[in-house]
Amino acid sequence: MGAGSLTCLMFVVVALNAIAAAAGLALFAVAIWVAADGYKLYPISGVSGKDDIFAGAWIAIFTGFAFFLTCIFGIFAALKRSRALMLVYLIIMFIIFLFECASAITAATNRDYLVGNSNFVKKQMLQYYGQESTQGKQITQTWNRVMEQVECCGADGPQDWIMYNSTLKQMYPTYNWPLSCCKRLSTFDLQDPADCKLGRTGILFTKGCFNYIESVLSHYTWAVSWYGFSVLILVFFTLVIAMIYFMQLE
Repeated sequence: MGAGSLTCLMFVVVALNAIAAAAGLALFAVAIWVAADGYKLYPISGVSGKDDIFAGAWIAIFTGFAFFLTCIFGIFAALKRSRALMLVYLIIMFIIFLFECASAITAATNRDYLVGNSNFVKKQMLQYYGQESTQGKQITQTWNRVMEQVECCGADGPQDWIMYNSTLKQMYPTYNWPLSCCKRLSTFDLQDPADCKLGRTGILFTKGCFNYIESVLSHYTWAVSWYGFSVLILVFFTLVIAMIYFMQLE
């Protein structure tokens, strides 16, 4: 390859690495957003040990920042036209690439397990809601907050608490559903405690919370997994061009 062609190829490698560095930094930021769990739904996945979406986010935090740093190093190596530096760059990028593959696949597959249907979330809710254990308190607080903020009740609706056995029913037999299933005043007091227990229309929330939970966990998955896959495609293309450039160096 002529000197002019090699120079053009070098600038392509530099440009691709600059774009990949920006994409890696964006992945780093997005993964932090998921790991921070702004919607506070981690207990729903954590209590069952099926928290791979968040595990994938922690891996993506590492890989995103590692892509950024390594791409900066790749730009330096390309400008120096050093085979040794380019080889180090390619090896490190390939290792990070494998880690990010694991992160994206982990998040995507775990999302389907958690919210493929409402049964898993419902079973967990009925089992842990109202328990005095640490896990029970976490699940109870999470569900109370979701039901009050989203104005929903149970996974598929208030009938969940009636149709199935639950810890709540065993511990508080006079309650058909949690009080968080009912409307509140601006002071956060129940609007009508008596009608809440009776399930009067207009007081009791009738829609389920599963669609909200599915939406949030899907957003987390899209952030970690599908954006991660798009970064992987960009990095793969960058690696191919960088390999060609490496083979042309003397």
